[in-house]
Amino acid sequence: MNSKNSKLLLSLESVSLEIPLLTGVPRTIKSSLINSITGGNFRINNGKNYIRAINNLNLRVYEGERIGLIGHNGSGKTTFLRIISGIYNISSGKLMTKKKIYPMIDKSLLISMELSAIKAIKAHYLLTKNTLDGFDDFRQNVINFSGLGEFIYLPTKTFSEGMISRLQFSILTAFSHECLALDEGFATGDINFQLKAYDRLSEFVSKSGTLFLASHSNELLTKFCKRALVFKKGTIVFDGNIKKAIDFYKKNYE
Repeated sequence: MNSKNSKLLLSLESVSLEIPLLTGVPRTIKSSLINSITGGNFRINNGKNYIRAINNLNLRVYEGERIGLIGHNGSGKTTFLRIISGIYNISSGKLMTKKKIYPMIDKSLLISMELSAIKAIKAHYLLTKNTLDGFDDFRQNVINFSGLGEFIYLPTKTFSEGMISRLQFSILTAFSHECLALDEGFATGDINFQLKAYDRLSEFVSKSGTLFLASHSNELLTKFCKRALVFKKGTIVFDGNIKKAIDFYKKNYE
């Protein structure tokens, strides 16, 4: 998508991200083994160990595009989402974003297990809105959809994994966002809640203007996206039509 009427939303020029390893690599471990674990991106510089998670990305995205991210686990999809949404700072290159890209990636970033559920809902609302105006409606929306009832007043550390997932999903999808970075990997609880959540997720995604969706589901990718990026070892190896991208991935990497 690069029409005369579309506005540039995101630009990456030679963007790379290197993550330092805090512990040394034992001499007994061969570099070939380390490379196989890290996708071939392990390197040593001035005696320090690094993983190059993203390598020399060049990309332009325009407002209103819906882009799927395809690749094996560890290929760089989620790291890319964290970069464009401002969670990670790049090591080199140039990154430009015209609008805030909201991350729906890592549920652990959003809720402290020491908080009660009701306080977690309030904390997220304040962080997102910087005001409590409209909070009562938001809170009731989350309570109703999550189905947690009176459990909402208990500390989240007492919740089961399914209850935590239901609460987090309900909080995250209660807002609409102009630009969204979404990792399909966040859990949505038990099977009954998943059926309910899928409809809500479809509505949530349809309200976002620009979408970046990392998923292993071809059904989800083709439902929501028209363009796709195929990642391998932190680089983009294909950028184009979603169906062609899926075919490329199947032919070369499955």
